[in-house]
Amino acid sequence: MDKHKTKKIVVVVSGLDEEYQHNVFKGINTYAYANNLNISYVAGFGGMVGSATFDIGESSIYNLIDYTKFDGAILMTNTFGDTNMRNSIFRKVVAANIPAVVFENHENSDFYDISIDNFGVMKKLVSHIIRDHGAKVINYVSGPLGNPDGKSRYEAFVSTMEENGLTVDPKRVFYGDFKSYDGKMAVDAFVESGLSLPDAFICANDSMALTVASSLEKLGHKVPDDIMVTGFDNTFSARNSSPAITSVKCPLYEVGRTAAEILSNVIDGIPQPKSTILDAEPVLTESCGCKSSSTDELVEYKKLTYRKTEDTNNNIHMINRLTAGLAEAMTSDEYFNVIASLIGELDCEKFTLCLSEDWQDDYASVSAPEDPDYYSEYMSAPLIWDKGERRKIGYFQSDEMFPEGFEERGCVNYFLPLHYSDRCLGYYIFTNSEFPTYSLLCHTLTMILSNSLENIRKLFHLNKANDELNRLYVIDPLCNIYNRNGFYNLADDVFRECAAEGRQIMISFIDMDGLKFINDNYGHNEGDFAIQRLANTISSCCDPNCICARFGGDEFVYFNPNASRGDAVAFTKRITKSLESLNKLVQKPYVISASIGSVITVAKKDDTLFSIIKMADDKMYEIKKEKKAARKSEKLSEK
Repeated sequence: MDKHKTKKIVVVVSGLDEEYQHNVFKGINTYAYANNLNISYVAGFGGMVGSATFDIGESSIYNLIDYTKFDGAILMTNTFGDTNMRNSIFRKVVAANIPAVVFENHENSDFYDISIDNFGVMKKLVSHIIRDHGAKVINYVSGPLGNPDGKSRYEAFVSTMEENGLTVDPKRVFYGDFKSYDGKMAVDAFVESGLSLPDAFICANDSMALTVASSLEKLGHKVPDDIMVTGFDNTFSARNSSPAITSVKCPLYEVGRTAAEILSNVIDGIPQPKSTILDAEPVLTESCGCKSSSTDELVEYKKLTYRKTEDTNNNIHMINRLTAGLAEAMTSDEYFNVIASLIGELDCEKFTLCLSEDWQDDYASVSAPEDPDYYSEYMSAPLIWDKGERRKIGYFQSDEMFPEGFEERGCVNYFLPLHYSDRCLGYYIFTNSEFPTYSLLCHTLTMILSNSLENIRKLFHLNKANDELNRLYVIDPLCNIYNRNGFYNLADDVFRECAAEGRQIMISFIDMDGLKFINDNYGHNEGDFAIQRLANTISSCCDPNCICARFGGDEFVYFNPNASRGDAVAFTKRITKSLESLNKLVQKPYVISASIGSVITVAKKDDTLFSIIKMADDKMYEIKKEKKAARKSEKLSEK
């Protein structure tokens, strides 16, 4: 590959806002910016809210990846607890035939591996707690055993306990997901068990260890005086907590930088070792009762803590305003406008919102997909915010991932899913922004965007339903013209205007002839047919500014708000001629005809629309009586 061409690298990871991921990303990104790599992190936040259905929606983002679009992959599959997900990712990368570096890969020879000796260093840490501090009863807070890190650290714990003649009590093992909240849940489960206080809580990472320590202290137990706590990863927060957490120092920045360097060299055809193991050592400090051998500079800690607090407060303020703005959005365009007005406050260079073409579909009106975490073939990008400028893309193929294509430059992108429960709505992309990794609010932002988008979808269908209900209220379903309600709703205001202006109006009352004869002799379906055809005839003879309606049964009304003296005769002739043509066309054994009574008058303020309709009805009745008398006279003369 041309060394000057931008290499496109996908990084697959679960979660963004833990310190482990953040430190690894720093190493990858530093190398990427210095060596013209286009990095695309693809991440979901699975296991965060305790909902399997929600997790399906989060994992939808991994189905977006078309690995053939990339020159290589960095697979942080050690952050996944789901073995099936890990294996699915492996299969897709192998099928794409691109090189990949995998963290803690011990089961697939197709990939380059970068790892630390989790098993060996965890054994050292557990041995220290047992042999140097005399611990006999130990609770263990595990990561998921489907995860290689979680599995090897748990196996090291079990092995060390057995070597020292200690029994692992299953009731004292809590299986978490490497998330900080798991530490609190582990302590809650311990309290509920009624077991005696252990000598130590050994945790599979620092995030869980920190919340174990704080949860124990809230219960009145002092660390390490009453109970020891250990972690793994030696994160900044663990080093600077009080007490500082005994842990394992992992070169996370170097892990990320080395992974990016190895993959870049492989893409360029430079041979690399298949497996790279980096050193890790226990850091024995306050939470197990050891003296802290080294601490971070207090000034640096205070500065960083203040900066994090300030950034968090600013982000909370922005997200609160975003939430309030989105709550007021009634349409998708208003939704996009709110995001565009605030997203720049997150210090991103570019923000791209991508939606599945079916995101606004009515769920009940479409068949459920076989995979609920799918992306539609085509998507739109209704909002691309780029250095303060805004544009959009109507349609693009989802397997392109970027609606405007990959950028030929060194940059870092973060792909995050938009979904409601397990229903995939789309995704969004941050480009050259640290917000997804430094802020604990990135997942909050994702959920706010997703839930607000779902609210827009529901509001859209609610308005459609209301429109349909309103239509059914004013439209006659058989004839598809106004019913009595619709006529009065529309014509009453027009009539009052005519009365106020003293305009001449015409009301015609139309009644079908012989409907009972048709129903009795040919059935009600034929009766409905005749009524529909008469309605169509009246509607087609209705001038643009006039109103016609089915008043009920076989009765119709016609309102002309600007009538002249000859309009009554002209209207009757139009109807009669149209019905004659209709009868010739349909060739029914009966004749469709109607009696029409019309009143032309100057509307007065004390008149009512109903009173004039009644006058027209009376005229129609007189005409109908004349027709019946004429037919009776014809029959007598025939005799």
